[in-house]
Amino acid sequence: MKIGDLSKLTQTSVETIRYYERKGLLPETDRTDGNYRIYGEAHAERLAFIRHCRGLDMTLDEIRQLLRFKDDPASDCGDVNALLDAHIGHVADRIRELRALEKQLKRLRERCCEAQLAANCGILGELSRPTSDKDSRDSSQSHVRKAHVSVAGKG
Repeated sequence: MKIGDLSKLTQTSVETIRYYERKGLLPETDRTDGNYRIYGEAHAERLAFIRHCRGLDMTLDEIRQLLRFKDDPASDCGDVNALLDAHIGHVADRIRELRALEKQLKRLRERCCEAQLAANCGILGELSRPTSDKDSRDSSQSHVRKAHVSVAGKG
């Protein structure tokens, strides 16, 4: 199948498929005489695996590591377990960060309890207030990140 067919089959944009190819997650494909890439069922299955991992918010490095194990079915999966345990830890950290962010937003929301002139808005006033060093540290620690560092030494 051509890339457009793979895109429709997997509900993945052509740009994303090409991105995964550039990143080495999808293997090189054969080409037709007209230089079109030709994909097979194995590409669709691998792409489904990648998309499932991305849906679990895994980084490309984590996915690359999992694919190495998937490509070597005789290997021990202890490192797969360790990778998933580390990922669970990252998710737990993000949940804590999101809860802290929610508390900050709720405290900020309490600064303005009713509609009024923007000039008197407690939220806008608080956001305009210079931050102290402590506020800056708290803010950087509570900033919620989408991606995280992969397992050390495994990437």
